[in-house]
Amino acid sequence: MPHSPVPTKYLEIITGLFTGLLVISTVCSNRLVAFGPLEFDAGTLVFPLTYILDDLLTEVYGFRRTRRVIWTGFLVIFVFTVCLRVSMLLPPPAGWDGAAAFDAAMALTPRLALGSLLAYLAGEFANSAVLAKMKAKNPNRGPVSRFLFSTVVGQGLDTLIFSAVAFLGVLDARLWLVLVVSNYVYKVGLEILLLPLTVRATAALKKAEGLDVVDIGIGLNPFGWKLDQKTKP
Repeated sequence: MPHSPVPTKYLEIITGLFTGLLVISTVCSNRLVAFGPLEFDAGTLVFPLTYILDDLLTEVYGFRRTRRVIWTGFLVIFVFTVCLRVSMLLPPPAGWDGAAAFDAAMALTPRLALGSLLAYLAGEFANSAVLAKMKAKNPNRGPVSRFLFSTVVGQGLDTLIFSAVAFLGVLDARLWLVLVVSNYVYKVGLEILLLPLTVRATAALKKAEGLDVVDIGIGLNPFGWKLDQKTKP
C-alpha cells in the first residue's frame, strides 16, 4: 500500500524561496553584465541558487515532492509572464509618461521567459532525476558526488536551452558563445563554491524534518503528481 505523505516543517518556506528566486532571475535576465572575464545575463547571478535548493529538496524530501515544487515554480513564472505581457498591451493612463521606459526595459521579457520556462523544466527535472537515481542506487554514499554530477547535467541542459531560445539571433555569434560558456562556468562554479554549505544545510534539514527520502522502486516521470513514496528514517 502507498505510504501516507509525511508532514513537513520547512517545505513551504523552501518552495516560496525557490519560486521567488525564479521570478527575480527572470526579470534580471533582461540585463547583460560582465563579471571579470565572464559575460552573462544578470539572472544568472541568482538562478544557480534554485539548483542548490533543487538538490536539497530531492535529497531530503525525494523526487515526488520536488516535482511538485518544480511545477509550482513553472506556474508562477507562467502567470508572471502573462501578467507582464498584458500590462504592456494595455494603454497607460493619460499624463503618465513612464510606460515607454518600462516597455523598453522589459521588451525582451516574453522571449526570456519562454527560454527560462523551457530551460527550467528540462534542467531542474534532469537535476532532480539524476540525483534521485544516484541516491537510490547507492543510498549510503554521501551526497557530494550526486550534487556535483546532477548539477553538471542539469545546468548544461538549462544553459544551452535558455541561451538558444532567449538570445540566439539577438546577439552576434561570438557574444552568444561567450554567454553560453560564461553562464555554464559561473553556474557550476558557484555551486561548487557553495557545496560545503549545501551539504551542511542538507544534513541540518534532514535532522529537523526527520526525513531522508530514498526513491527506490518509483518512476521518475516529471508529469506525475503522486506523493506516496518509500522513505528512509
